[in-house]
Amino acid sequence: MPGEGSALPHAVSALQALVRIPTVSHRDAARTDAGAFDRLLDELAAQFPLVHARLELTRVGTHGLLFRWDGASDAQPLVLMAHLDVVPVEGQQWSRDPFSGEIHDGAVWGRGTLDDKGCVVGICQAVESLLEQDHVPAQDVWLSFGCDEEVSGTAAQEAVAVLRERGVRPWVVVDEGGAIATEAFPGIRAPLGVVGVTEKGTTDLELRVDGAGGHASTPARHGPTARLARAITRLDDAPMPASLPAPTVELFRRLAAHAPLPLRPLFARAERLRPALTRVLLAAGPETAAMARTTFAVTTLAGSPALNVIATTARAGVNVRVMLGDTVEGVVAHVRRVVADDAVQVNVLEHGEPSPLSPMTSEDPGFALLERTITEVFPDAVPTPYVMMAATDSRHFTAICERVYRFAPFRMTRAQRQSIHAADEHLGVEALLEGVRWYRRLVEELPR
Repeated sequence: MPGEGSALPHAVSALQALVRIPTVSHRDAARTDAGAFDRLLDELAAQFPLVHARLELTRVGTHGLLFRWDGASDAQPLVLMAHLDVVPVEGQQWSRDPFSGEIHDGAVWGRGTLDDKGCVVGICQAVESLLEQDHVPAQDVWLSFGCDEEVSGTAAQEAVAVLRERGVRPWVVVDEGGAIATEAFPGIRAPLGVVGVTEKGTTDLELRVDGAGGHASTPARHGPTARLARAITRLDDAPMPASLPAPTVELFRRLAAHAPLPLRPLFARAERLRPALTRVLLAAGPETAAMARTTFAVTTLAGSPALNVIATTARAGVNVRVMLGDTVEGVVAHVRRVVADDAVQVNVLEHGEPSPLSPMTSEDPGFALLERTITEVFPDAVPTPYVMMAATDSRHFTAICERVYRFAPFRMTRAQRQSIHAADEHLGVEALLEGVRWYRRLVEELPR
């Protein structure tokens, strides 16, 4: 295992270099350090000179990149995606500097290693190594690197607009999302090569209550904060109905041979036993429960600016992940029904429906290509479709492509998956190198 002081593979040192540049996105653009993004683009060009010298580059957004690699044909283009920005680290307790790129216990530590600079490096290193051998892909390959994914920005939409203007309809799009996931399901020892074939819609709601305010020494009952607290509690106590979407049924079917003996018949008959399997998911913990229903997370709260002042307005931000089969309209109706208080306004701040379902059977040539490359590079893993819980830039590409997949080709433990957007994010050195091999094989296996 390479360590400090030894000669590191180029992909590893490149990831360290990118992690050390804090390309943090903020919804308030004035808070975003554009200079950091400038330095990152310079560093990316220095680390991967052939990518920048031989591929046609179009800038999108403020710092987004869209590369075109000419193939032998442009009939079935491949788009490989990742994003350059990261989320903030303020308020988190890291065990080491989040922007040091330090190698510890065989892994590169730092914000963005998993989300999503690891994919940036994996893609660029794979392409750079093929360019060194003068490889010509069977089909055009596009590299789309967004700069504002973490704040639901516009760079990916601009990339889609460029492709549409040029008449490009991708055959397959691969973005971040899934992984080679260990400890993914209780009792399953084999790692799962989970490929997101759809993703939940991301919708932000605001619960708001207005009142008269006043001095804290003379409070009235049922003021804005009390009503808001009651609304939050009612919403928490009344989740939306759970169900098993088609990708999850297929996931269970593929896991049947790897499940503990008592569960094998249940998994194998997933289609007919959806209610029972839904209960299994709900009981197995939050990660699996989120696979079965629309979720609500109260993430922000605001009230009075002073301890001795009664709030005139109390607000709660609710991040909703809308399950395949549900709609934003249905979500808002559910919230209003369970809150059951006309004084609580339910405002939609950001509207996002679930993404269309991409093909997910071995008979489909695009999905089969991903399955083959997963099996080749990760022979111990079980390739399977699943519903992606988070939002990615790739949701915008569904407008021009029917095969949009979310898969980061890295081994990740449960603890690593939980570190995404949290403290102590890290990516194993060997996992990064396996990911490079996966991207390379994907390009090499493009159909002629």
